[in-house]
Amino acid sequence: MLDAAQGELDRLSRAISGTRYFALLTDAQGVVIDTRGEIDHRDSRASSIARVGVNLAESHVGTTAIGAVLAEQQPIWLHRGEHFFNDNTAYSCAGAPLFNPQGECVGMLDLTGIDVPERPELQHLAAQSARSIENTWIQKLLPTLLLRLNWSGQTLGSDSDGLIGLDEDGQVMCANQTARQMTGMALHPSTHAADVFAMAWQALFDTSRDHAIEVPLWSGLHVHLQVDAQQAQVRKTLVPASQGLKAIENDLIRRAMQQTRGNVTDAARQLGISRATLYRRIALSKSGDK
Repeated sequence: MLDAAQGELDRLSRAISGTRYFALLTDAQGVVIDTRGEIDHRDSRASSIARVGVNLAESHVGTTAIGAVLAEQQPIWLHRGEHFFNDNTAYSCAGAPLFNPQGECVGMLDLTGIDVPERPELQHLAAQSARSIENTWIQKLLPTLLLRLNWSGQTLGSDSDGLIGLDEDGQVMCANQTARQMTGMALHPSTHAADVFAMAWQALFDTSRDHAIEVPLWSGLHVHLQVDAQQAQVRKTLVPASQGLKAIENDLIRRAMQQTRGNVTDAARQLGISRATLYRRIALSKSGDK
């Protein structure tokens, strides 16, 4: 999470510069793991919370945006007297939960000010920043196929997109909360693309990164879908280094098919992969020979 969050925390620090708000990143237990922004460490009210390792869970400090976000797993705004204990009434806090690529709440992002004007719009900023961190995390995993989806009429390519990462067998490797909300599904690693899209899932691997297509969900709704351009470019740069491995892989497939006299099921079992994966790799091998 920290690796994925660094760039966004730096951008967030610039966004709140001059407002006397600062950012805190916590884990799922409410322990601070990173801080950003203009923190006045001469003020004990700031230094007591804006430091790595301090526990700001509700059981330790009472009601705050941090405890509320982790409990309710949704963005929260709390201003001064809305905090339960008098010791916390100097704080104004906006917070948003952070979910890992498997959909588990693993922490939260908090924007806090001390004796500052009320700025409820920071709730939107915290939520947007949290979403950006989640999306960066997914992109860093480099799934075999990373799909962007959104409703018709929405431009693809922003942090408002749903993201679903698939492995070569069509299993869901990762997804963001937007994709879960759009599909109405948990999108766990046990979920298959065929459970999400009401179409032949293999066709998703032929989706162009330059053009969006309309695809049906099993709910009856339709979404626009496109391959993530950034991931496609990263994978393109990795191709030259993998040519030797591809040749070895193709040779192993040919030998397995010869030894099993063309029986795909037996060859897949011998190679330790699924039939669908073997079919796809055979097709890729043939297309590469042309």
